[in-house]
Amino acid sequence: MAEPEFKPDYPTEIVTEGKVHVLVPRLEAYRKEPSDYAPSKAPVFYNPVMELNRDLAVLAFQAYQRRVNRDIVICEPLTSSGIRAVRLATEVHGVKQVVAADINERAYQLAKHNIRLNGVEERVVLEHMDANCLLSCHGAPHQRFDAVDVDPFGSPVPFLDSAVRALRNNGILAATATDMAPLCGVHPKACVRKYGGKPLRTEYCHELAVRLLAGCVVATAARQDIGARFLFSHCSNHYIRVYAEISYGAKKADDSLKQTGFVLHCFNCLHRETARNTFVTAKCPECGAAMDWAGPLWLGKIFDAEFCESVAEENRRVALRNGARIANLLALASDEAKAPPTYYVLDKVSNKLGLPVSSVAEMLRSLRDNGFKAAPTHFNSRGIRTDAPALFMQNLLRKTVANT
Repeated sequence: MAEPEFKPDYPTEIVTEGKVHVLVPRLEAYRKEPSDYAPSKAPVFYNPVMELNRDLAVLAFQAYQRRVNRDIVICEPLTSSGIRAVRLATEVHGVKQVVAADINERAYQLAKHNIRLNGVEERVVLEHMDANCLLSCHGAPHQRFDAVDVDPFGSPVPFLDSAVRALRNNGILAATATDMAPLCGVHPKACVRKYGGKPLRTEYCHELAVRLLAGCVVATAARQDIGARFLFSHCSNHYIRVYAEISYGAKKADDSLKQTGFVLHCFNCLHRETARNTFVTAKCPECGAAMDWAGPLWLGKIFDAEFCESVAEENRRVALRNGARIANLLALASDEAKAPPTYYVLDKVSNKLGLPVSSVAEMLRSLRDNGFKAAPTHFNSRGIRTDAPALFMQNLLRKTVANT
């Protein structure tokens, strides 16, 4: 019996993204005021701003598939319109199957339509069920996925435990968090409650947000005797995103936990340092002021240079609308992989000293000339990662401004 024609009871339009064409809610119909966030008002969630997120997912999973050199199975348990699942099935070579789900009836019907529209019925299995139920059904050996993509509206934390258990050994977990206010320290109690770590409102709070999410992933995985290492992370627009490779074994879990700890920060001179173990809040070694702290969080690498280059290579093979932006992001991430945690924002340091704003390129050159590591960061176009002490940074900034 033929499927009845799909006739949604809400305004829709066809959009093109990557190699696919999908039907989505027409967002302008849900924007009554300029401040309205239309995606959350539509009956099925769809955010065009997340195209970059989906582009990177396609590239990252393709890089992963080439590395393992076999067919892979991907799970997208919060599929909504189905655009991500359809793109993964269409654009990632070597995908045996994408298992997608949504508990929302309208989302399920729209995703089913988009799967048919793009002719990927044989590669996409769509379930009308809760995300955690789907993931838990695949927690047994030989039923697990190679990759799980958790992209919710808000926090991914409610899905992390079942997502980790649904991954095979050396599988890849991608997780997005859009609840930046708790992660960046605007609502610290919510961050502690959700992510198990205290945030801090600093100029590098977006990196701390990534490290808090990564620390939560590590702690969640460790409870299952699973370790994690992070292949790539980024902060774009209104969200953060991490890609973690998980490894089975109690020792792997212990090794991952050893790379968690705290970031101590001095709001007086901007000195910052890391501490692996519990500590009593110390005085700043540079200026003697009391230091605040964030954590526990992930202190290890949040970028793997080799994986970033693999993703960049995939980006060079295809033509994406965001291709140039992605190339720049991955180039910065590769450089950041070799640099220390946290970064200085030159405008913040200049403002503290009452100095004119200095050139990032000039400061990078001056730091390297003085024997320090120095790299720009994708987190902030005015940011510099360096192992130089805070007071040295300030003195160098004074000299740099004086010589210009």
